[in-house]
Amino acid sequence: MKLLDLRGKTAIVTGGAGQLGRAMCRGLADCGANVCVCYYSQKDFAHQLATEIEQTYNVKAIAVQADVTDLDSILDMKKQVDHALGHVDILVNNAIIAHEWKKVLEQDVKNYETQFRSTVLQAVLMAKAFVPDMIKAKHGRIIGINTECAMQMLPYQSAYISGKRAMDGVYKVLAKEIGMHGITVNEIAPGWTLSDNCREHDGTEANLKQDFPYISTVPLNRRGSDEEVANAVCFLASEQASFISGVYLPVCGGNVMPCI
Repeated sequence: MKLLDLRGKTAIVTGGAGQLGRAMCRGLADCGANVCVCYYSQKDFAHQLATEIEQTYNVKAIAVQADVTDLDSILDMKKQVDHALGHVDILVNNAIIAHEWKKVLEQDVKNYETQFRSTVLQAVLMAKAFVPDMIKAKHGRIIGINTECAMQMLPYQSAYISGKRAMDGVYKVLAKEIGMHGITVNEIAPGWTLSDNCREHDGTEANLKQDFPYISTVPLNRRGSDEEVANAVCFLASEQASFISGVYLPVCGGNVMPCI
């Protein structure tokens, strides 16, 4: 099997400066893609990451601020990316607005609205901005970052889950609408993943004990890593995944298993 080769491709990762996003940016660059680190508030880190990517992987990289719930902001980002990196081949919609998890009766209604904007609306607006060019090119990869929580339906997660499950519907319909143009649309569903923030704390005995109730439910008996999530992104972005579309792919060690 050929190694994943994304040379000559341009990728955008929304939330690219975040915990999982930064691993996705590095992974795509390691496969040869030019990368736009799309950020909302982490300006300094995003620009540092773009510089690191260029120096480490010998590709082009830029950091662009954008509000992925606002079409004008997305279109402004598109202009910058088109000018600096060229036509966008790969969209990774990873950004999310986080909030405290509460019971349905206690959750602020505004949290449901923000989840809708950062999941469903992001998917729709990014498609409106970038899919027309993909149709012209007769090629494209769209990858949405979902969650294992969307299958677990656990207490306190109603706002988060409702946004992610609605996002799933958008992507599946989109996959059927634009597949004839050579564009695939897929989702990756990470579990509770080790990232930079986790690595700073998870070495302590107290945190290892805290992890155990979750790990005990995972068939592979551990938490996954941000790099393993990034590997799945790179695969779905590659030509090796050219006949895979409409997929919800858990990357959670078997903690959830979609059934036929």
